[in-house]
Amino acid sequence: MLGFQINPFSLLKIARPKVLILLWLNIIVLTHAALSPYPWSPPKDIANKFSRDPATLSQVSSDFGLIFHRNSSAVFTPTSISDISKLIKFSNSLSCPFTIAPRGQGHASYGQAMTRGGVVVNMTALNDYRNGSGIVVHHDKQTPYVDVGGEQIWIDVLRATFVHGLTPFAWTDYLYLSIGATLSNGGINGRAFRFGPQISNVHELDVVTGKGDLVTCSANKNSDLFYAVLGGLGQFGIITRARIPLGPAPTRVKWVHMLYNDFSTFSKDQEHLITFKGRNGNNQADFVEGVLMLNQPSQDLSFYPESDQPRIISLVTQYDIIYVMELVKYYDDNTQDQVDQEIEDLIHGLKFIPTFKFDKNASYEEFQNRIRTIELTLKPLGLWDVPHPWLDLYVPGSRIMDFDEGVFKGIILKQNITARRILVYATNQKKWDDKTSAMTPDEDFYIVSILPSTRFDNLELYLAQNQQVLQFCEDAGIGAKQYTPHNKTQEEWVEYYGPKWKTIQQRKLQFDPNKLLAPGQGIFN
Repeated sequence: MLGFQINPFSLLKIARPKVLILLWLNIIVLTHAALSPYPWSPPKDIANKFSRDPATLSQVSSDFGLIFHRNSSAVFTPTSISDISKLIKFSNSLSCPFTIAPRGQGHASYGQAMTRGGVVVNMTALNDYRNGSGIVVHHDKQTPYVDVGGEQIWIDVLRATFVHGLTPFAWTDYLYLSIGATLSNGGINGRAFRFGPQISNVHELDVVTGKGDLVTCSANKNSDLFYAVLGGLGQFGIITRARIPLGPAPTRVKWVHMLYNDFSTFSKDQEHLITFKGRNGNNQADFVEGVLMLNQPSQDLSFYPESDQPRIISLVTQYDIIYVMELVKYYDDNTQDQVDQEIEDLIHGLKFIPTFKFDKNASYEEFQNRIRTIELTLKPLGLWDVPHPWLDLYVPGSRIMDFDEGVFKGIILKQNITARRILVYATNQKKWDDKTSAMTPDEDFYIVSILPSTRFDNLELYLAQNQQVLQFCEDAGIGAKQYTPHNKTQEEWVEYYGPKWKTIQQRKLQFDPNKLLAPGQGIFN
């Protein structure tokens, strides 16, 4: 209610006709604002897609990181792709447009999929709209592929393609992420050295731009949008479909861990392994990552036989840091007799600690879905739904030794804050396409992921440590680039993009001139 009353007849005595008309118009506008839950009136055909239910708003006010909280004005639940287009066009039509944040699984750490005062788009609702057609495998082609809705998650892609004996070439470590999210960032894991990130493994996209236009794009069609959106942090459009190339799927994996007590040896062996194709030239690792074991409580030793766990703990205690090389070779019924020999061929000459090589066999899905197993272990212990102040970096290969001394030993080990999980693995920069919006160093680099989970009362310690890591990289001139970056000012974004900043600006002006999309990144908003 307005909180005051006006007698319209008394106005006739004191007001001129034009003044009276203007006053009545103001009363109408004020009345509408008082009665409407929004500062604007949604179009009738999508009005019922908006929700201000407190529970729904609360759910999208935070994310997996549980670090930032931002209150949106509404949640939009589309029942078709055209709904998203209408939403964006409606916002653009307003004198003061509202921002729009597409949200998939909400797995960001620093509020990237949130908006303060804008509208969050619940992309998962499209799964109902597609009625089972969100993942369509084209297996009868000479070059098979899968068409996938941007709201779908990778574990479902794995299972849908595996039925046909097929699989994507590139993966993330955690499969309960949406296709649109990983393609908007990069999509990386220990396969990237062979096939590049997921953004290097896309044939075609359907994208709703920041103007509300639904556009099909590829490297040969509307390529400016195609490359803008890939690794574009959601700034230029919302991915509603991706066409992903497929290859033959293995059924089993041979999974090997080799332990090192010297980082120089560890890194040289990794760099050798990602380029080595066997002594006969046709044998290559399928997956290579590295994991740090720190002399801290709560070591995850579940991979290793119980009888060997005491001597591994003793080794970590002795050296403070043990570097674990993780090597995987795929196989199936036709190649199972030779996989052991292929592994021996690959590790020939590697200088891991003698007697500290461990291996096991696993199904292809079990290996690909391994992080889910960790999640299901941590959840009942109250260690999953807690803050995750994660830090992901691309570190130039020429500076990785300095990074080990300055960060792994000089900050993380020295401060002795429980790190839980730290990954470090080499990759090939040439597998990345510079035409995309993603940023990497200009040379082969290491992917470093510092992945703590913590109680709220310790959160500031981890955030401060992350800042120390970034400050060390800057002071030492390491030239590291953040993956899923969290920059606080536009000046930091300009520095992050470097010479590509002008391209990013031009793409924003071309595809989202009113700067509606993904405001949580903080690049333009």
